[in-house]
Amino acid sequence: MTAEERRNLQAFSDYVKRILDPTHILSYMNSWLGEDEVQYIQAEKNNKGPMEAASLFLKYLLQLKEEGWFRGFLDALNNAGYSGLYEAIANWNFQKIEKLEEYRALLKRLQPAFKDRIDPTCILPEMSDCIISQEYEEIMQVCSNKGIMAGAEKMAECLLRSDKENWPKTLKLALDNDNNSFSELWMVEEDAKDVEAEDLEEDDMGTSSIHIVYQEDPQLENLSQNSCTPAEVSRAKLCSQLKPRNYQLELALPAMKGKNTIICAPTGCGKTFVSLLICEHHLKTFPQGQKGKVVFFANHVPVYEQQKSVFSEYFERLGYSVAGIAGATVENVPVQQIVENNDIIVLTPQILVNNLKDGTIPSLSVFTLMIFDECHNTCKQHPYNKIMFYYLDQKLGGSSDPLPQVVGMTASVGVGDAKNTDEAVEYICKLCASLDASVIATVKENLEELQEIVYTPQKISRRVESRTTNGFKRIISQLMRETESLAKDVFEELENLSQIQNREFGTQKYEQWIVEVHKACRTFQLPDKDEESRICKALYLYTSHLRKYNDALIISEHAQMKDALNYLNNFFKDVRAAGFDETEQDLTRRFEGKVQELETVSMDPSNENPKLKDLYLILQEEYHVNPETKTILFVKTRALVDAIKKWIEENSKLSFLKPGILTGRGKTSQTTGMTLPAQKCVLDAFRSNGDHNILIATSVADEGIDIAQCNLVILYEYVGNVIKMIQTRGRGRAKGSKCLLLTSNADVIEKENINMYKEKMMNESILRLQTCDEAKFKKKLLCIQTGEKIIRDNQQNFKPKLDKQNKKLLCAKCKALACYTSEIRMVKDSHYTVVGETFKKCFVTRPHPRPKSCGDFDKIGKIFCARQDCSHDWGIRAKVNAFEIPLIKIQSFVVEDTVTGKQMCPSKWKDFNFEKIPFNPEELSE
Repeated sequence: MTAEERRNLQAFSDYVKRILDPTHILSYMNSWLGEDEVQYIQAEKNNKGPMEAASLFLKYLLQLKEEGWFRGFLDALNNAGYSGLYEAIANWNFQKIEKLEEYRALLKRLQPAFKDRIDPTCILPEMSDCIISQEYEEIMQVCSNKGIMAGAEKMAECLLRSDKENWPKTLKLALDNDNNSFSELWMVEEDAKDVEAEDLEEDDMGTSSIHIVYQEDPQLENLSQNSCTPAEVSRAKLCSQLKPRNYQLELALPAMKGKNTIICAPTGCGKTFVSLLICEHHLKTFPQGQKGKVVFFANHVPVYEQQKSVFSEYFERLGYSVAGIAGATVENVPVQQIVENNDIIVLTPQILVNNLKDGTIPSLSVFTLMIFDECHNTCKQHPYNKIMFYYLDQKLGGSSDPLPQVVGMTASVGVGDAKNTDEAVEYICKLCASLDASVIATVKENLEELQEIVYTPQKISRRVESRTTNGFKRIISQLMRETESLAKDVFEELENLSQIQNREFGTQKYEQWIVEVHKACRTFQLPDKDEESRICKALYLYTSHLRKYNDALIISEHAQMKDALNYLNNFFKDVRAAGFDETEQDLTRRFEGKVQELETVSMDPSNENPKLKDLYLILQEEYHVNPETKTILFVKTRALVDAIKKWIEENSKLSFLKPGILTGRGKTSQTTGMTLPAQKCVLDAFRSNGDHNILIATSVADEGIDIAQCNLVILYEYVGNVIKMIQTRGRGRAKGSKCLLLTSNADVIEKENINMYKEKMMNESILRLQTCDEAKFKKKLLCIQTGEKIIRDNQQNFKPKLDKQNKKLLCAKCKALACYTSEIRMVKDSHYTVVGETFKKCFVTRPHPRPKSCGDFDKIGKIFCARQDCSHDWGIRAKVNAFEIPLIKIQSFVVEDTVTGKQMCPSKWKDFNFEKIPFNPEELSE
């Protein structure tokens, strides 16, 4: 090891201490460290933690005189899995690790919520590359021995030390794939490809930002003339000559004529097969020497997987090439090459948005047909709509390049907030304009045939009574008032963190208030940062307990009180097994003081829930009339799924029922969440096994999952918008089926009645539009498109007022003053330097680990905050023409208003609207 390397290791030792747990590499360092030193290091970790152990380890390391120890240290890091730290030390470039600091800070702030909501056993498999193998095993062991909450605490500790540059993004993907509510708080910067020119540090110019919404199972509709289950959709059947029904040909006909079309048809009618017909006809109609290119957009990853399989099996036998790209694979595949080399491409839509944005895909003209599954999502900033923005800009911009044909598919176009048919017509026209669709295809001529295949169940609403008195709610509400009071003692302005007023315990509105408070904590600021951290942590703890109390009230309202009490007991058991600080000890003591009273109330037979009595009578009656009944019982939450299942199993008179459960994949406790294989197993058992005659499900089953031959759908306090209503009702497909809404709330019945009215209004609006003159309809759509484009262009062209007030730039890490905006100069339109002698004292320069030329710039060094306890990366030192100047990056700083003290953190120079003065070399000589 050279003297320079020894100095560098000393200089960057803080990074090593923050990341390295030396006990994980000691076995690889036997040639360099003695047995006593190893034991001292292990004891230091046990007594004081990994950071102190790493400090002792480095002390021993730097005292070594033998040749080769530095190489041995690097090899040990690599072998133990510290790949990021290995790379950083090998190149003396800690930029990638430094960029993780903001995410470490965010995770520290969110630790109470992380501990409350995360089940490591659910998301760890997707994050195995982000932590070393020993830590993976340690986390799983803690989960097994001490519980999920303690395991989540251990996982947070490991992530805070992770040296893998992709761990924040991988965590985001894992959370999204699990539908975990913590994803709302975990903000990973998007548009990673939108990198400005001033960021000369990056050799790799970023990766695609990915937005994944994970639904648990794709819709598998009828693919031939007979209704079929997933097991029946076999390769042999797909490869046989499919015979479409007349109504399917009717749906496909406008698109086969080349018209942009929205196909609106009920769940279970075979829209997937219709898309195959359209796609095959489209590809076969091109003249010799020309080729079509189809892109199919699947909004959810499982739908993507299913449709990719269906399209591959169907079209590859015809000699067409099919490929697919989803969020999880996009970074490992050349998107442009896949698009160029295949006839049919199945995509999740954000991938195309990213590649259009960065120019990898030059325009939509590379495609000849675009098919949008669940096309009613084409609105606002949804990726579907962003794709169509490119389409409409090309259409309205006078481009001579050909545009692809557009086909959308949905079970319901919806009506939005329309209150009458005229407003509904306008809403649907906007959807048509967004998709440039001049035709809405529905089944009219072959309606009888459709009705023979897709049965619309009878819809019944039934009002039931609630408890007249509720001692459980009284006790829990008192605990919630006490907890709110404690939160206000910590932060008097608690009520100002959310705009939600008149929240009521035991409601969804109260849950929304908690979510808003959590989000406000994320950007909360105080002059005293220690005090800021203390307040944020306390508020997270208090509101996390309030969330559990609120959940318990909802369970109590709709199920048994003892289920709600068990829910709370399990929560506090996890709390006690985890960190259990003073605040949590106080909250636990308050709850334990009420447990005996809660148990007495919960076991009192007079407190039986009258809703469950009604549910019991319904099930008894339906199964008495038809013992072969298949039921799907929808409830609002996963906790309710477990409670209703337990109630059925404990009721001896319902012993003939064999309940299965189907919930989302997100998991925040030991009793919630399902893996994808588990979901598929439950569905297969429900479809094929006569013993499994009732399925209790959350919203995961109301869209995108094929459940044929179900003849009873019960909506237990469950209602949504008109699209959700149509999809949920579509689960009951067997002839003679019923859809029964069971509720104690008159508002719920009223909302469902409104949804039924809106469905009727939607159908009338579609019929009115179908009778319009097509030329006039196209003219109306063009008017809408032109108006929307003007709004979009104005938003893009809007330039905020220039802020000429002088502001401070503070180091984002230590908040030390770096410079004022009046000292910043713009270089080559997109890079920024600072003039004046004062700034020179604020930073230190080190040799650049990878010096190279970038156009007019030569990177020759890196600049860091001069404070020894900080050393935050501020940018580079570059040679521009004949001058050596520092070039700073705005994301390394916090901008503070000199008058108000308000701070902001722009991520790009273009987001910082200050007066930008061009660089003048003469200022350097001055």
